[in-house]
Amino acid sequence: MSGPNGPGSPTAGGAGAGPPRLEPQVMLRQAEALAADLSRHTGPFDAQVRALLPPRWASVDTVSIVGDGDSYHAACAVRTAFAALAGVDCRPVSALPFVEYEPLGADRRPPRTELTLAVSASGRTPLVVRAVERARECGAGTVAVTGTPGSPLAEAADGALLVGLPDSERSPGVRTYQASLLGLLLIAVRLGELRGHLAAPEADALREELAALADPVAATVRAARERCREPAELIAEAGVLSVVGSGPSYGTALFAAAKVVETSGVLAVGQDLEEWCHVERFARPPGMPVVVVAAPGRSHGHAVRVAERAASLGRRVIAVAPEDDADVARHAWAVLPVAGRAREEFSPLLHHVFAAPLACHLARHLGRAPFLADLPPAARAPSSPPSPPSPPSLPSSPTSTTSR
Repeated sequence: MSGPNGPGSPTAGGAGAGPPRLEPQVMLRQAEALAADLSRHTGPFDAQVRALLPPRWASVDTVSIVGDGDSYHAACAVRTAFAALAGVDCRPVSALPFVEYEPLGADRRPPRTELTLAVSASGRTPLVVRAVERARECGAGTVAVTGTPGSPLAEAADGALLVGLPDSERSPGVRTYQASLLGLLLIAVRLGELRGHLAAPEADALREELAALADPVAATVRAARERCREPAELIAEAGVLSVVGSGPSYGTALFAAAKVVETSGVLAVGQDLEEWCHVERFARPPGMPVVVVAAPGRSHGHAVRVAERAASLGRRVIAVAPEDDADVARHAWAVLPVAGRAREEFSPLLHHVFAAPLACHLARHLGRAPFLADLPPAARAPSSPPSPPSPPSLPSSPTSTTSR
């Protein structure tokens, strides 16, 4: 969700006025702003990254990217970029496992070879803040990727890449997701440059590639506005959806499924291509729609095979692929076209675009609003579970002060 000072914040409607009810159309507005955001912010974000990561960071060989929700999905989407462009071991981790289960410090590598990137648009996700604190306690360098200056996350980290956007409004995160992706990809390029994995001209060319994706993003948005209508009606009838992809497209699949859930309330599950073959292909109903994210790259052939298998099982396959991708299109009930092409490491910036229009049309068809806003407040709030019985008295022990 966007920051608290967007047009839909409680302060935007005058004293005492609550925020207006969210409507599905907000997702189209979010999508339509993506190209301009990419064009305007690639340079300024990169200037911040260069200042944050001076040459002394050349020793980094391990990167952990910590986040929840969209931020974790972005981490999964950029893992390949960090491996390929920076030559580092990159691990996307949800905040809770990072805080409670990840070995750090003495159990891992010497200090300053590990960099922890903590991602949160709001900068206020408690476990992500705790992840930064824990990483610092164990000697790792930390950088916050957040849209909110002065937030607890920005204050807790060694430095902060501020990826805030103007004219924000309340919505399921779309612009904020792209901003996080962009910031993380620019960090990957910078680390590759510092480590000598990329020559300076190569790094500059990659930065230009990122900025140049603005036009293909705009074209993809225009196509998706119309092409998503019919698939949305099919998904509404089925009431459940799988979204599958591998490599960078695994993060895209997770993100797209999340936008469908948040905007329309329809159950959608993001999954890896191969894992879908082992589990979800047995799910009912037999005609369940399956969105196959078929970005060009190493997993493209597998995406084609999964689309073929899904279609043979009676699934309605919706392919997200370049318009000229006949290999996957021949197995698809519908194709949501991606304009232009990007290298595999940058493909999430193009292939996530369909998610917002699809979620919008689905919610409109069902007469629903994002975040259950069409329901009365009592129906949105979970009922309180009964209080557990009091435990038996135990001998006194030191009180834990660990922050959760």
